[in-house]
Amino acid sequence: MSSPIPKADPAMFAPCPQPVSALAPEAAADMARGVKMRENPAEWAFVRLSKLIEDFEKGIDKDEEVGARLVGLPGDGTMQIEDLGFWGPDLILFLGKNAEGKTVRLVQHYTQINVLLNAVKKPEERPARRIGFQLGELVEKTNPKD
Repeated sequence: MSSPIPKADPAMFAPCPQPVSALAPEAAADMARGVKMRENPAEWAFVRLSKLIEDFEKGIDKDEEVGARLVGLPGDGTMQIEDLGFWGPDLILFLGKNAEGKTVRLVQHYTQINVLLNAVKKPEERPARRIGFQLGELVEKTNPKD
């Protein structure tokens, strides 16, 4: 018989704490604005990854998209991130294309996430995609109700 997944203290799911780094305080506050913590650990990791991707995309060229170097991905370990998802309570999903243009899907436990976000050239035939905006909308729609 498996033991149930322990429930977290609801008091800790108040407003999102700001990231702690050398970022300008305004940038950290912007990333956390309007986001509330989640009880589901995979969803909570997804929410914060989404905000980090959205913030990263603000600093890349118009001909670039967000890419990532992920431990465990074949070849050089890089992929163009086309979408991000989760399957609670514990899995994070990275969906995209590898360096050869092949579809890849990395499934990672939320405690094992190691992602280096990088800018990659977009394919010539289409405009650059900004997934952070779409992810941000999803985060807002799924914010816990007060």
